[in-house]
Amino acid sequence: MSGRLNEAEWIWRDGEWLRWQDAQVHILSLAVQFGSSIFEGIRCYQTPEGPAIFRLEEHMRRLMDSCAIYRMEVPFTQEQLGSACKEAVRKNQLTDCYIRPMVLRGYGSAGMLPDCSPIEVYVAAWPWGSYLGEEALREGVDVCVSSWHRPAPNTFPVMAKSAGHYNNAQLIKMEAVAHGYVEAIALGPDGLVSEGSGQNIFLVRDAELITPPIDGTLLHGITRSAVIQLASEAGLRVREETVAREMLYTADELFFTGTATEVVPIRSVDRIRIGSGRAGEVSLDLQKRFMACVRGEAPDLHSWRSLVGS
Repeated sequence: MSGRLNEAEWIWRDGEWLRWQDAQVHILSLAVQFGSSIFEGIRCYQTPEGPAIFRLEEHMRRLMDSCAIYRMEVPFTQEQLGSACKEAVRKNQLTDCYIRPMVLRGYGSAGMLPDCSPIEVYVAAWPWGSYLGEEALREGVDVCVSSWHRPAPNTFPVMAKSAGHYNNAQLIKMEAVAHGYVEAIALGPDGLVSEGSGQNIFLVRDAELITPPIDGTLLHGITRSAVIQLASEAGLRVREETVAREMLYTADELFFTGTATEVVPIRSVDRIRIGSGRAGEVSLDLQKRFMACVRGEAPDLHSWRSLVGS
């Protein structure tokens, strides 16, 4: 499972490097008071050509888009932040790792109007293995449907990756673990399937993939779109359509996708066995294709890998 952070040595802040323990914010910063912070989670993988960051450009674009939605003016360009991500890997002498760029509102304002709080930008990187565990990748996971729902459209802008939104995700995750599950699937306010606590979800039915549409209740996942592309190239039909809860129980296969999660099969939902009750063939095939792509074992047909050394 995810576990404690494996600390690295350096964190980038506003163009300068700080020792890991020196990267601090004020207790009354708006990031702490109200969760006023934007972030990305990005994976870097060791490849035959050296460490390579997966879909760096797409992650940086989503970071900037999220900041625009929250009216946060970032004092760096998308390209500068991308370079800082690469440098965080190099300076910390990392290979397989996780990168966390953050844009937050600092100390100054005390209320809802953030005009007195400066924008602070950080990039951290640290070693991090499989989020749900290596066994989960091989065997699949047991999940439940959460009693906590994802928010309705036009309440929180869920296409923005904002720290405050993840209080909902924490409730979903903690409830699942408290009940003996590894993860949970959340429904939207209309009772239709949305996503996991921090993952998108796919169903396999009659050799077709089905995934909920981008409907204002779930994040537009970067791994999600990569898996859709890989599935199409493998000859699978992919449909984005609404998913009723009961469709989970009758699917041939289910799997999660996400930057931290990667591609993880689901073997049961609410203690109802999915398919054979084991990781499904389609799920494992797409997992294999995905891992071959990110680890440089397959051609980079879509320019998804950004070499850290270049």
